[in-house]
Amino acid sequence: MSRLEILRFALRGLAANKLRSFLTTLGILIGVAAVILLVAFGEGASQSIQKSIQRLGANTLTISASFSGGGFGGIGGAGGNRQGTGPRTQARQLTLEDAKALADPEQVPSAKSVSPVVTTSGATAVRDGVSHTISQLVGTYPSYFEATNKPVRTGSYFVNDDVLAARKVMVIGQTVADDLFGTADPVGEQISVSGVPFTVIGVLKESGSSGMQDADDVAIVPLPAVQQSLTGFGALGSIIVQATGTDTTSSAQAEVTAVLDQRHGITPTGTADYRILNQATLQETVSSTVGIFTALLGAVAAISLLVGGIGITNIMLVTVTERTREIGIRKAIGAPRSAILGQFLLEATVLSLLGGLTGVVIAFVGTRFTIAGIEPVLVPSSIVLALGVSVGIGLFFGGYPANRAAKLRPIQALRHE
Repeated sequence: MSRLEILRFALRGLAANKLRSFLTTLGILIGVAAVILLVAFGEGASQSIQKSIQRLGANTLTISASFSGGGFGGIGGAGGNRQGTGPRTQARQLTLEDAKALADPEQVPSAKSVSPVVTTSGATAVRDGVSHTISQLVGTYPSYFEATNKPVRTGSYFVNDDVLAARKVMVIGQTVADDLFGTADPVGEQISVSGVPFTVIGVLKESGSSGMQDADDVAIVPLPAVQQSLTGFGALGSIIVQATGTDTTSSAQAEVTAVLDQRHGITPTGTADYRILNQATLQETVSSTVGIFTALLGAVAAISLLVGGIGITNIMLVTVTERTREIGIRKAIGAPRSAILGQFLLEATVLSLLGGLTGVVIAFVGTRFTIAGIEPVLVPSSIVLALGVSVGIGLFFGGYPANRAAKLRPIQALRHE
């Protein structure tokens, strides 16, 4: 018996019970689609988080004040901040003098730039009667734009002269531009922020949303202009240090730690009153964590494939029982054992393959939609793996019923009612 005839008998057998065949493939379909979709969801979440971290740059250190007790200093664990077990010294806020000390090339040679940052939220911007509440108003130095990877789409940055003169100029995000100016060009226009006039000199390139936060709802102005008009000359919110390269980030962190420890009077056994977030280390940690999360999602979904395989075994056993007499007749007229074995193995494999291919199509369609604010990213290896497993399931779980059918003795099969 040729392979073509074996395939024809297998397809005829499946077509004889269309509903049963459909329900059997459904289990494989759900399993394959679930594996691909969940892996795509995990990959999408990973890329979304990575993009959020990369907005601050891979070679940056974010230094912020920490005033909540010894254990809290360990937040720098993602960036390797030193923890102490001794008593905390009098906590000091971050100041502009701290930033100037860190900008000293003799003390921190691994730093490319240092950007002091003051941030305020909820500032209301008004232009021609149209108002918009800016989620994040940042006062800083020009080096902030490069350190935090914020390129300008139109217009330009402010420069050091603007900082020295405390000029009221502003670079805005796309959300602010859209809400206040619509389709008009904001560059050169004036807006009022909490009653203080600022001139827009640039619009940032779109960054996109990050979960519930709109990264484009931002305005960046020279530090003295914010301090004079809005926040006062108090402590800094944070200091952004850009290392000379990704390979010098760790050495820059060590140098920053030494300078701040000396300035803040932190003893070797004391706990720092600041924390350092190392973006490169955080990125590696997040990648590892999300990778484990994605693997767990895929493993949970793979259970559906196992259940589908058990369903194939069950259905094929029923099929063998129902067609025992047919098997006996075919063996009596000379059908070899290999033909019977091949037919039932082929039936199980076709069921698995059909379910797998349909599952891939459904998963592909599913990845076109945003789920919980995350855009799933199709991972080609998950498709190959899911399809390979589905075919393997057909061969493995269809093997026992097929072997049972092939071993039937013709005389016993012909007596079967």
